[in-house]
Order: sequence, then C-alpha cells, then structure tokens
Amino acid sequence: MARPDLSQAKYRIPPNPSGNHLLNMLRDEPLFGYSHDNESLSIPVKNWLYRRILEPLLTLLRQGISPDRLALCVAIGVVVGNIPILGISTIICTVIALVFRLNLPAIQIVQAAMAPTQILLIIPFVRLGEWILRLPPQPVSIQQGLALMAQGVGRAIVVLWDAILHAGLAWILVAPFAVYLFYKLLTPVFTRAAAQIK
Repeated sequence: MARPDLSQAKYRIPPNPSGNHLLNMLRDEPLFGYSHDNESLSIPVKNWLYRRILEPLLTLLRQGISPDRLALCVAIGVVVGNIPILGISTIICTVIALVFRLNLPAIQIVQAAMAPTQILLIIPFVRLGEWILRLPPQPVSIQQGLALMAQGVGRAIVVLWDAILHAGLAWILVAPFAVYLFYKLLTPVFTRAAAQIK
C-alpha cells in the first residue's frame, strides 16, 4: 500500500512567520521519539498539540499575560488535570482560577488535554496511596473502573470508595510539589517565548 502524501496542507502545521522557535520546533521536529518514518502518526499529533494547546497559550502571551502567570496556570492545569478522580478536575480548576484570579482559559485548555494521562495515572495513584497507608494492594484496574462507571457513577463510587480515597490522598500529597516543579520548569520557557513574540 502506498504511503499517504504527508506534505498535504491538512497534515501540516502552518509555518510561523514571526520566527517563534517553539512553534517552528514543533512543526519541524519529530515528536516523542518518532522518526520521520512514522510521520503518518507524528504529524497529526503535532498538529493537534499545536492547534489545541500551544497556539492558544501563545495567543494568551500575545494578549499580555505574564510568562510567570501563564506558567502557573499551565502547572495547575497539568496537575489538577491528572487528579485520579474523574469528573471533578474542571470544577476544581474553575474554583482555583476564580479564587486566585488566574487565567481560566489557560488552565482549562491544559486540564482538558490531560484526559488520557489522567486515566493512565489512576492506578499508580491508587498504589501510591496504598503504599503510604501500608495497605495491601486492592484488585482494581482501569477496565473494571470504567465498566463500573458504565453501570452508574453512584455504583462505581460505592464499589471503588477505598481506592478513590487512597488515590486522592496520594494526589493531595504529590500535587503541591508537582505544581511547583512544573512552574519552575515552564517559567523560563514562556519567558523566552514571550521575548520571541515581541
């Protein structure tokens, strides 16, 4: 079977005439270790990241949000977006943004993009909570949890209550350090991006 022509515009991130190196790097370089032999996968992924996350965040920089505030918003979005309790991250992010007067769109853009990793991290958080409390591992899996939720959220909460508490405890202990780490890592990145935009 012939390989698709990946030079078509619909697969490409548009060139960045402003010379912003972050955008050009995302447009030109392989993502997550994929080589150009796997462009059929990496190019659509890069295009999605550009359109849904990177470009909206850079637009906020152009509109005047400070790099350190944007870094804080993204850090909170990443951490709260990975809370191991499904269905509450949007509410928590909204409350945090309103209470601390942070940029709500920036936080929500990032937390919404965390849905895949949020699911993947549920079991690790459960195991961490069990380890902290010195409890034996419960026989729980992502598949079982999703199957229970399909039967009703109330039933899933009742059956998985202990696992939810263990995962929530682990997240509460990890979250402040994770926010601080992401904030420190992202502040210089957004500072350089802001300088390039100007």
